Amino acid sequence: MVDIIAFGAHPDDVELSAGGTLIKHVKNGFSVGIVDLTMGEMGTRGNITTRKMEAEKAKDIIGAKFRINLNLPDAFINISKDSISEIVKVIRTHKPQIVLCNAIKDRHPDHSVASKLVSKSSFISGLKKFETFENNISQDAHRPVSVYHYIQDQWIDPDFVVDISENYDQKIKAIMAFKSQFYDPKSQEPSTPISSLEFLESIKSKANLLGRSINKKFGEGFTVERPLGTNSLLNLF
Repeated sequence: MVDIIAFGAHPDDVELSAGGTLIKHVKNGFSVGIVDLTMGEMGTRGNITTRKMEAEKAKDIIGAKFRINLNLPDAFINISKDSISEIVKVIRTHKPQIVLCNAIKDRHPDHSVASKLVSKSSFISGLKKFETFENNISQDAHRPVSVYHYIQDQWIDPDFVVDISENYDQKIKAIMAFKSQFYDPKSQEPSTPISSLEFLESIKSKANLLGRSINKKFGEGFTVERPLGTNSLLNLF
């Protein structure tokens, strides 16, 4: 069981947009897990083997208890019963209170599809009549308390921002674990929209902008599916 599971359509989605948040919560004593829906096998740079190794290294930097890959088809993620069943199995096995998932819209079409897929799966996971099995044993229904969507390449106004000022440097280390994907002046692989130095600089700029919105240095933004609640206005800042 873990407190938070962060889902990403591709290895590195979670690190780019929610890595600081996961690191912060691990340091605060909460348990987290990461689930990649695909191997990112359609990506221009790297391959399945290198991306798997990079994903494990990033998991260790974040401090996640586990990292699972569901091997859904990269570039062809769809909302099907089979895909939902695979995600529901993970949710019922690890029983998170919070699920983080892809942005509701973004440059890569897989991101918005994955957003809807994980959100729907989180709801269906709470339906007792939807059966899934682990080691031939029927799983109990479990529905996360909240599903939050992180913000990715395209700007989306956040519903809340997490202060990651003390975790930003570690977030960057987790991102750069994916050496095949991001800026490397020694790389001989083709350039992509995320392999430039400017892209790395944009990560910092976005974190700066989100942090500034809450009077902090760095932040990560999220959107919600239902209104947030609090027991005290003094807990908000």
